[in-house]
Order: sequence, then structure tokens, then C-alpha cells
Amino acid sequence: MHKTSAWPLALIYVGLIFYASLYPFSDWRYQGIVPWAFLTSPLPKYWTGFDVAINVLGYMPLGFLLVLSALRSGRAPYAVALATLLAGFLSLSMESLQSYLPDRVPSNVDLSLNTLGAWLGGLMAWSMEKLGVIDRWSRFRARWFVADARGGLVLLAMWPLALLFPATVPFGLGQVMERLEAAVADALQDTPFLDWLPVRDIELQPLVPGIELVCVALGVLIPCLLGFCIIRSVARRALFVGLVFAFGMGVTALSAALSYGPEHAWAWFTLPVEVGLVTALVLVVLLLWAPRRASASLMLLALGIYLSLLNQAPASPYLAQTLATWEQGRFIRFHGLAQWLGWLWPYAALVYVLTQVWGRDPKN
Repeated sequence: MHKTSAWPLALIYVGLIFYASLYPFSDWRYQGIVPWAFLTSPLPKYWTGFDVAINVLGYMPLGFLLVLSALRSGRAPYAVALATLLAGFLSLSMESLQSYLPDRVPSNVDLSLNTLGAWLGGLMAWSMEKLGVIDRWSRFRARWFVADARGGLVLLAMWPLALLFPATVPFGLGQVMERLEAAVADALQDTPFLDWLPVRDIELQPLVPGIELVCVALGVLIPCLLGFCIIRSVARRALFVGLVFAFGMGVTALSAALSYGPEHAWAWFTLPVEVGLVTALVLVVLLLWAPRRASASLMLLALGIYLSLLNQAPASPYLAQTLATWEQGRFIRFHGLAQWLGWLWPYAALVYVLTQVWGRDPKN
């Protein structure tokens, strides 16, 4: 029996599927058909290769994680079949609920492709177990990471995905204050509680280049410090830092390419961003030898400054136009996943690092 990161990752992925399948969660109504009517409907006349691929690939990670978690927890018998059944039931539930959303169209083809994707993902995990890949990962994890590294590994796996959502500042995750204020004001509209809502005296002002530099530096420093909380040796920390910078810059460029077009993939790489990245690199090199508890404390301080600075800035008007694009067409399937990760990742990291600072220092 092992504690595995696959279980929490699978639960997170179920939540993301739930959001992506039912977005935009508006105009719920009964449309005069039973929710399961789509099962016997004719096959759709219009479909694209993208639709097929996204429905298969969208459920492959779920099947993979469910089977992997079963294998790691000592529940191997019938793992692939059970994972496929669970994923198929989830897809059936999502497609049935879509019949109450005028903007979504339930499809028996989507159900079949989702189930196929989960089966392929589960089969991949089972094959990796038989080939010894899972066992080698276990030995690798024992060499690289401390015993109770599950929470940190989950957060690190989520960080590149969170960067896919376009942000006002590169690596600027967790900028929620302006949207949260607007959402609360809308919810309290036409109620006496609206007068209780704190109102800012001045409008949020765009970040000056110096503050943007600090936010960029902290945005890269924080996942590095998170890694330092769970990675054993200095040499492995140094390799991890290289991976953080490579993944961070690569995913940010991909986000820009998806949002603004391939020709603008590196438009975000301005002078403040360059200086911020260099500053972050100098800091992480100096902190390579920091003890785990000290790394957690510094990460807590960095998160406080980072979130405070980011949430004092407004969203860019260009970002609003970009979000309108993300919320339409093909990007609708990625909108919920990337947006919620981009909003919540720093706060989840904050909760995790608090447990590291206040809890017992686990054995290496």
C-alpha cells in the first residue's frame, strides 16, 4: 500500500471535467426531452477531427490516474475495467445534464469517445505497470523526494496547466480580487446587503514596470521554493530549477500563441519580464542550500507579497478581449480548466505551505 498523488489528481480532474462539460452553467431549463434521449439519437452529421481528438484525449488522463491510483494502492484486480466503467458513468452523467443547457448538445458519440479515451488511458497505466515503469517511478520518487511529498507533487503538476490561462502579468496567477468584487456586487444587487460591500476609494491602477518585475520574479520563485520543500539534494534542486524555468517559459509562450496567434508567442517577453526572470534565477541559486522548513517559510512570505501586489492591479482590457475568445469555439473546453487553475493555484499552495511551516518536519 502506498500514498499516491494519483488519487488527488484524479479527483481534481473529475472536478475539471464537471466544469468543462457544464460551462457556462446558465439558462438551465427542461427542454421537453428525457435526459437520456441522446443515447438513441442519430449520429451527428457534422463533426471534426478536433472534436474526436478532444473527446478521447480529454478522458485519457482520468482513466490513467484512476488505474494508476488503484495499482499504487494495491487494488489491481479489474482496475482497467472499473476505471472505464467509472469514467463512462461520469461521461453519461455529464451528457445527460447537458440536455438541460441550451448552449450544450449531448451526444452519444461524445459518450463513446470519452469512454474509449478512459479505457486507453487506463490501459496505458496498466501497461506501464507490467513493463516496470511504475516501479521505476517509485524508486525515482524515493531518491528524489521526501516521504510525504504527495501534496507538493500535485501542486507542481498543476502549475504548468495553470499558466495556460492568459494573465495580465506573465506568471501572474491568483489575480482574483477585481472579478471577485464584481461577482459579489452582482450577487447582492437589489438587496440591502449591497450597502455593506466595502467600496474602494480609487480605481485599481496598472502595475508599473518595477512592480511587474517583482511579480514575475516571485511567480517563478514560488514553484521553485515549493520544489525545495520536497526535493532531497542540492544537485537535484538545481536540475529542478532548470525544468521550472523551461516549462514556465514554454507554457507561457504557448498560452500567448493560443490567445493572440503564433506570431505573438513571445510578445510577453519584455524588459521587465527578462529582468524579473534573471532576478528569480539569482535568488533560487542562492537558496539551493536552504533547509526545507526555511524554504517553506520563504515561500509563505513570497506568496503574501505576490498575491498582494497582483490583486492591486486591474485586468488588462486586452485580456478581456482574449477571454471572450477563450470562452467561444474550441477554447470553451479549456476555459474552465485553465481559468480555475490560474485563479486557485497560489491559494492552494498557500494552504499547503502553511501545513509545512506549522506541521511537524517529516523525515527525509
